[in-house]
Amino acid sequence: MKVAIVGYPNVGKSSLVNRLSGSRQAVVHETSGVTRDRNEVATEWNGRRFDLIDTGGVDFEDLDPLSGSIREQARAALADAEVAVLVVDAQAGVRPGDEEIADLLRRDRTPVVLAANKIDSVGSLPQAAEFWSLGLGEPIAVSAAQGLGAGDLLDRIVELLPEEEEAEEDEDVVRLAVIGRPNVGKSSLVNRFLGDQRVIVSDVAGTTRDAIDLPLEVEGRKVVLIDTAGMRRQSKVQESVEYYTALRSQRAAERADVALVICDATDGITAQDLRIAELAMGAKCATALVLNKWDTQKGTAEDPGGEIDLEHERARVAQKLRLRPRVLTASAQSGRGVQRVMTEALALGDRMHQRVPTPDFNRFLSEVVQIRQPPAKQGHRLKLIYGAQIGTAPPRFAIQVNSRNRVTRDYAYFIENRLRARYGFDGVPVIIDFTERKERRGAR
Repeated sequence: MKVAIVGYPNVGKSSLVNRLSGSRQAVVHETSGVTRDRNEVATEWNGRRFDLIDTGGVDFEDLDPLSGSIREQARAALADAEVAVLVVDAQAGVRPGDEEIADLLRRDRTPVVLAANKIDSVGSLPQAAEFWSLGLGEPIAVSAAQGLGAGDLLDRIVELLPEEEEAEEDEDVVRLAVIGRPNVGKSSLVNRFLGDQRVIVSDVAGTTRDAIDLPLEVEGRKVVLIDTAGMRRQSKVQESVEYYTALRSQRAAERADVALVICDATDGITAQDLRIAELAMGAKCATALVLNKWDTQKGTAEDPGGEIDLEHERARVAQKLRLRPRVLTASAQSGRGVQRVMTEALALGDRMHQRVPTPDFNRFLSEVVQIRQPPAKQGHRLKLIYGAQIGTAPPRFAIQVNSRNRVTRDYAYFIENRLRARYGFDGVPVIIDFTERKERRGAR
């Protein structure tokens, strides 16, 4: 079930979405036009679950191409929704933009709820009555800031929702975050995955500002794509709105199973790309790097006439990043390599849940000892007594040793790298716990 939240710019749609959902998923800022794509936020009220679709402000008089894209996204949200909520600014009164959107909604078959926002006190309640003139029924007075009337609005929304069919919970869902620097083609790649112009694409860096969840099915498997705002170095984050969008990108990585770090092939893999990959891996997220625009690259900023050496980039990533993520190439514009990227992302999701049988893992430990003897301290050598996998997502292993003090960082990394090579865990966070078990002395 979906509920589209629409309205003129800067009437408080995103604030209302956050209030109704009890979250802070939608970016809120006093600057008009912060929301651009349509963003779905899960909500529950009186036992009914539905998604609120936050949309960009609709202004039919604005001739800017970006405004045109926002209008198309709002129309798509209405086409996809069972109920529409028109949000108006009660303090500003009825404006021509409100009347134009109301006219569009009256001609649509979707049930409409009229929410008169910014009624921040009981004394302001009469201001809502002015909006009867829009012909959409009784305005519900609400305050996204104070919470006034939020329950009444949710009651009305649930009343208009059609009866829902019982759906089985499907836990086999891969959550895939698409992250990276601004203007590297993240949204274009997401649209290519979806086969639809689902998120706004523009040459202007920073067009995407919310972290947007987009459901997708790939060969019978359910995927949720999380398109995110571009992430810059903190020294370049000057606008407060950009700070909050970067924060949401970080949180997107934290709630994803797999992160695709999108890089611009014309720049190669930059230091900032590597930092973003480290952020994703630090969030216990399986990770791959994607060199987008691969079919157009001709060189780097330092060597405009040269070409990116893919093997050099891969070797550099393996040296710099402990998880040794794969480096893939693709072109969102032509579609070349995009299917391969999705296949690798699904494989990474599978590896996050992979289980290694205990006998096989202990054979692996024996082979590790044969390849390289464990370190010794003060004449006493480390012994790997027994091991087993104790968790997934990410894979977690416990190895019993005779003394934890004898486990050196170098040897722990050696075991981890051999484990990645043996079981295909490149790009997957792996946790190894060394637990001490004292060796039993001779019994009497």
